[in-house]
Amino acid sequence: MLEERSCLVSRRFSRNCDKENSWACMNYRIEKIEIQQGKRLLESDGDEEEGPRKLPKQLDACEDSNLAPRSQELAMIPTDQSGNQRHAGDHSDSSSLIHAIGRDNSISALIRSSRSDYGSLASLNRSFRELIRSGELYRLRRQNGVIEHWVYFSCQLLGWEAFDPTSRRWMRLPTMTSDECFMFSDKESLAVGTELLVFGKVFLSLFIFRYSVLTNTWSSGMNMNFPRCLFGSASVGEIAILAGGCDLSGNTLSVAELYNSELGAWETLPNMNKTRKMCSAVFMDGKFYVIGGIGGSESRLLTCGEEYNLQTRVWTEIPNMSPVRSRPDSEAGMPVTAEAPPLVAVVDNELYAADYAEMEVRKYDKNRRIWETVGRLPERADSMNGWGLAFKACGDRLIVIGGPRAAGEGFIEINAWAPRDGPPRWNLLGRKQSGSFVYNCAVMGC
Repeated sequence: MLEERSCLVSRRFSRNCDKENSWACMNYRIEKIEIQQGKRLLESDGDEEEGPRKLPKQLDACEDSNLAPRSQELAMIPTDQSGNQRHAGDHSDSSSLIHAIGRDNSISALIRSSRSDYGSLASLNRSFRELIRSGELYRLRRQNGVIEHWVYFSCQLLGWEAFDPTSRRWMRLPTMTSDECFMFSDKESLAVGTELLVFGKVFLSLFIFRYSVLTNTWSSGMNMNFPRCLFGSASVGEIAILAGGCDLSGNTLSVAELYNSELGAWETLPNMNKTRKMCSAVFMDGKFYVIGGIGGSESRLLTCGEEYNLQTRVWTEIPNMSPVRSRPDSEAGMPVTAEAPPLVAVVDNELYAADYAEMEVRKYDKNRRIWETVGRLPERADSMNGWGLAFKACGDRLIVIGGPRAAGEGFIEINAWAPRDGPPRWNLLGRKQSGSFVYNCAVMGC
């Protein structure tokens, strides 16, 4: 979130909402991927890159009302005139899903199907729709270790998009409905379970919008135990932890709480050792970490982090865990709130950071408790003191979302690197026309 930086929030935004389609199409608009065929736009290693995959026709259901199921078994289930799906020559109901293989085998196949197909599958009949909207498939996916990571980001004040790194598809979410106060307020975002949470301000209160993958709709009205902003947060599975931040009076806090997306419930956790706001957070080695931020009576940058053990419910302070850089003399007069919270992410239980000033990627040595440079960031990953640039973990890869600063419409790029492959060599996953400033970003794994 941005604090005392109203100049960073552009008031040039679209007030025109796209016409919404039926839920069966998931209301997603598949965007054309603007990526150079055959070659990367960033020639980091000289190799050719595989072009974007052809979209299956049945996933273009929002464009074509004649939905054609991909599976041969699904094609065997015709639609009668009343709209009920039935197996040929059989008058039983559709509870078996794919009739030829039975319900259990159907579910086993569905949990391994791409969740980008679920919107089309939900349009087949009531049983498919109820199975998907109930969340049962996602619970079974998690139990079987089947996880797809999608990137959700906002380059407009109320507009959100999703990107599937596997199929390299861009998808537009329904537009949030809110007043101008929420629209222009600073916002935080968090993906947990099958939900995307967006935290902001409405008049004299803090407000939460919740987007559900199951229904492809936004809802509102959730309340934290300690309403606040500028907190650090991270999620794993269906739980998320929020720590620190400040209240509406501007008081910096040490409170922490856990959110369970399946239960829709908030649980208060023990307070941290220090008050801090504008901090970052990650899960690593089964523990929750809060990193950096601003704290103390003099509102100074904090170089320490804190580790929360979910088993013992104890916070432990860790010195020198924040990748705080030394400021040049020319920036000595810049307020501490002008810099973004630490841009950190965890892949394979290793902590990485993006140094926006030096355009470097750094890795944290947990044994020596020092940061070491491992390579470069993508050259076109621009930012304003770290704001407007997203640096996230996406499965076994680190991703950088951003673009060059430009007046008006620019473009956004998503680059990825898998640390297990060696030093940073960024692959361009997608590029499209968009505002180049990323207001919020979250990665959902489900």
